[in-house]
Order: sequence, then C-alpha cells, then structure tokens
Amino acid sequence: MLYYLAQWVGFEGVLNLIRYQTFRTGAALLTALLIGLVIGPRFINMLRIRQGKGQPIREDGPKTHLAKRGTPTMGGLMILISLTISMLLWMDLANPFVWACIAVTLGFGLIGFMDDLDKVTKASHKGVSGKVRLLLEFIVAGIASWIIVSQLSTNLYVPFFSDRAIPLGPFYYIFAAVVIVGAGNAVNLTDGLDGLATMPVIIAAGTFAIICYLVGRVDYSAYLGIPYVPGAGELAILCAGIMGAGLAFLWFNAPPAAVFMGDTGSLALGGALGAIAVAAHHEIVLAIVGGLFVLEAASVIIQVFFFKRTGKRVFRMAPIHHHFEQLGWAESTVVIRFWIVSIVLAIIGLATLKLR
Repeated sequence: MLYYLAQWVGFEGVLNLIRYQTFRTGAALLTALLIGLVIGPRFINMLRIRQGKGQPIREDGPKTHLAKRGTPTMGGLMILISLTISMLLWMDLANPFVWACIAVTLGFGLIGFMDDLDKVTKASHKGVSGKVRLLLEFIVAGIASWIIVSQLSTNLYVPFFSDRAIPLGPFYYIFAAVVIVGAGNAVNLTDGLDGLATMPVIIAAGTFAIICYLVGRVDYSAYLGIPYVPGAGELAILCAGIMGAGLAFLWFNAPPAAVFMGDTGSLALGGALGAIAVAAHHEIVLAIVGGLFVLEAASVIIQVFFFKRTGKRVFRMAPIHHHFEQLGWAESTVVIRFWIVSIVLAIIGLATLKLR
C-alpha cells in the first residue's frame, strides 16, 4: 500500500526510502512487532473470556502440563493480524510471490483456526479430522504452488554444489505442495511447549530473509552461485514481518505462557516458511535450517510406524520434545536447548550459500 503511494508520487523526498527493500524489511519487522505488542493484552483477555477453559490438555501427556489448564489458545490470530497489516503496508502487492505466500499463510491459518475452534468447542484435543485437514492444506498449497512455479524453473537446486540442479518437470508442482504442507505440519508438531516453536520460526524467518534478498539480486546470486529468482527479494519483507509478529507473540508466550499459538499460528507460520523456500528455490536448505521441525515430525512418524508393527515405542513420548521431558528435563531446559540447535542449523543453512 505504502509502496504504491510512494510509486505514485515518484519516490520523492522521504518516500524514496520505500524504494529500497532493506528499508521496507526493517519497517515491516518493527510494524508487526509494535502492532502485536499493542493488541496483545486485550486480545488475550478476549480469548480468555470467550474460551473459558482454554485449550484442552492431554491427560496422557507430561503431568507438568496439567498446570496449564485454562490458558487460552488461538493466539496465532494475533500473529496473523499484525503480520497481515505489516505485509499490506510494506510489500509490493504487484508481486505474484507475495500473493502466493499470503494465500498459504492465511489459508493455513484458517484451517488451523477451524481445528482450534473444534477443540475448544468440544473440549477435546482431537480437533478436525486429519484427512480433512490434509486435503484442505493440499488444496491451498496446490494453488500457491501453481502461482509460484509459474514464475520459476522446475529445477530442484542442490546446496553445496554450484549450478547443480535436478530437473523435476511437472512433478515439481507436487513437490512444491508437499514442501509447503510438510513445513506447516512440522511446525505444528513442534508447538508443544511454551516458546518452543516461536523462536525457531523467528530464526528460520531471519535466515530466509537473507536468502530471499540474495536470490533476488542478480549480482549477489551470480557471485554466490545460487539460482537467481527475480522478485524473490520482496519475500525478505514477509520474513521480517514473521519475525516481528513472532517476537511480539513470544513476549506473551514466554513461560509461563499467557496464551498458546494453537494450530492457527503454527500451521500458518510453517506453511509460510514452506512457500517462501519454494519461491526462493531453497527447499533443501529449508530442511537444514528447519532441521528441528524435521526432527520433531520424524519422531512422530518413527514412533507411529514402530508402534503399529511391534507394539513398542522408540521414544518415551512423541513428538521428541516430550521424550526429553519424560527423561526429566525441565520444560525451560528443553526449549532453550532446542533454540540453540535451531541457531546452529541456521548457521549451517547460511553456510550452504558460500560452500559450493
């Protein structure tokens, strides 16, 4: 919106700053952060009044979680409000990548909202059927993939190798949708402790803000030997908005949490990261940077697979953060150590840009 205004007047005076993606990236972060901090207290109070008992707590989960009864969920709405306003203010809305990522973020957020609402209404942790959720997610991801891939080549670029790509042809559309859906659900599975998913999402978003800016520059991408994607630099602004909205939410989600993100937030943020990675042609790097999310999802898959076939559990409880709780780690210990892992993985992910 402000970009159009500045463009209309010819980027004159102070509005010339809006021409630069770096300025709008910083502005988007601060805008989302400020909005989130301002609306947070009243929004959380509204959720507490409307939900009553708050998010249902699993009886078979760690006993320490029973003390969290009454904590409201759907805090992801607060993230989406501040993020959406920030995006509309600072991003170039003529960019097709922007609309594809907005579609995924809000579409996945709506699916998560339906799931959270079902849980709160029925006072059950089950929510919407998994099959229905996946179907809706793939519909949204499929539409976004079509928009994104129509602007790209259908090559899968391999990190650590300069100009090395695997041509996927039409299968790239399916691959892109799987990446988006997989990222959304992986972040969703990680969101099980206060602040556990929020900070790794912020770290991943910050990493991809750098990646998107670089791949959107023909000079930097040529120097680094990474694919050049015209228009992808605009997504650095979206990444910054995610960081700002995430930091504002973390202010209220820090232990002991005043509000839970819920599927509304975790699905939306994970899906957004997946869509950004596809648009930037760095899908494999997302698996590195978001390695914590991959580990959480893999722990659930492994647990279910082995239990169905042997009747035995590999982990004391899945996702894996609960396994460490069952080993006696304090919740804060699990969260901080997982944050450290996320930082290390982000550094490795950034290293792939030069180690080619």
